[in-house]
Amino acid sequence: MGIRLIKIAVVYFVIGVLLGMYMSISHNYDYASVHAHVNLLGWASLALAGVIYHLFPAAGKSTFGKVHFWLHNIGLPIMMIGLFLLMSGVEPVEPVIAVGGILVTLGVLAFLYNVFTQVKK
Repeated sequence: MGIRLIKIAVVYFVIGVLLGMYMSISHNYDYASVHAHVNLLGWASLALAGVIYHLFPAAGKSTFGKVHFWLHNIGLPIMMIGLFLLMSGVEPVEPVIAVGGILVTLGVLAFLYNVFTQVKK
């Protein structure tokens, strides 16, 4: 699970960098919140979780590790696409952002429980 998370984190990193480059080149920073969330929740958080799961394989193999992986990686794209659309002027998409955010939050809570129960000396 650790390696899988690291690989997915790198995909988010590339998306975040490309979005940052687009904003820089176009001088349009309307999507700065999407850029920040992709880099923090996608790249940084998933890469760190991947390292933890790699160092503590029991955590990566646990049910909560799998729940964390799937909730985070289903919720984050939903939330980011919704946020992108909202920043583009599509206001009715706010409930979609909330659904994605709830899924990510539940995934992070699963990660919390997993770390506290599976990460040991």
